[in-house]
Amino acid sequence: MSKRTRKAADGKSLVVTARDNVYVGLDVHKVTIHAAVRVNGCLTDTWVMPANAGSVIKTLEPFQAGLSQVVYEAGPTGFGLARALRRRGFPIDVIAPGKTPRPANPGSKSDRLDCRRLAQFAEKGLLKVVAIPTETEDQDRQVLRLRAQVVKKVRRVKQQIKSLLLYNAIAEPEGLKNWTLASVGALREMELPGGIRLFLEELLGELDHLRNKLRRVERAIALLARQERYRDLEVHLRTHPGVGQITAMTFLTEVYQPGRFVEPEELSCYVGLAPRVSQSGERRREGALIKAGRGTLRALLVEASWQWVGKDDFARAHYRRLTRNTGNSQKAIVGMARRMAVNLWCMAVRGEDYCLDYRRTTRGSRRSVSLAGG
Repeated sequence: MSKRTRKAADGKSLVVTARDNVYVGLDVHKVTIHAAVRVNGCLTDTWVMPANAGSVIKTLEPFQAGLSQVVYEAGPTGFGLARALRRRGFPIDVIAPGKTPRPANPGSKSDRLDCRRLAQFAEKGLLKVVAIPTETEDQDRQVLRLRAQVVKKVRRVKQQIKSLLLYNAIAEPEGLKNWTLASVGALREMELPGGIRLFLEELLGELDHLRNKLRRVERAIALLARQERYRDLEVHLRTHPGVGQITAMTFLTEVYQPGRFVEPEELSCYVGLAPRVSQSGERRREGALIKAGRGTLRALLVEASWQWVGKDDFARAHYRRLTRNTGNSQKAIVGMARRMAVNLWCMAVRGEDYCLDYRRTTRGSRRSVSLAGG
């Protein structure tokens, strides 16, 4: 029988065999990692180590014979540690921080206590596991997220220019609402005092720089869409009314491994388009959206839904029905975005174009997506 040993917290030799149930909780930070080990329901060891995969692997090897699960929360350190441990055969899972149980009275908090709680919750099966993207999937997501960051910076610089004009009581040139080339040219030709002129020139220079960067990033996205792993799926998703290349690629990279979802509700919660439900007895109330997923993807889906409503008679009728039922056009368009997200998920798993089948109001066809997708 395979067995490994390690010194326990009390200094005694700890023997771990394949008959043992070992759970490890890791609290991962930039410089250090705190670890806690539970063997057969008892906390046996807690320690601190450098934040690198080699140190973690070396310290976990004595427990590998009976290791059931190693967990740490998803965060800014990414998934590199999880991939390294999986390559070495460790049963590692990354946990959704928002789904970790929180006591009503949390009491003290420290890295040492956090790793202990993670190990205890893992032993009791109380943690929600997230899918670990491959290195390629992770890198592809960065390209689309870079575009979102550049677009946000462009929007910020435009707002700064408008604020500068407003503060100094300078009338906006015609067409600046849509930022036409003529309006930007008019900004450059304005006769302004020295300080204001300098400020405006710097902002316009930054705007030009960001626009050039945005064009480079969008060319990279176009090349990525032609890669074999996305080429066919991107074409399928773009057949949905209102969906262009940016929306399709953002959906494919953020909703990676779409076959892992079984129900439409799971997909809606993942992208953050599911309402928070409060029900007690016969009373039921739907509140704000559950905080989950990427805000960029939600914004693109909502924007694409407006295009869908404008282009498709069925979508327009469904949107009007939702508006009547909710009394709120914003809630109605979010409902359309949720329907679009589910449609795109079905199309990605099945590998098919948008068709009349996606106009059905019943859920049966969507629930069979996992079987249809293989």
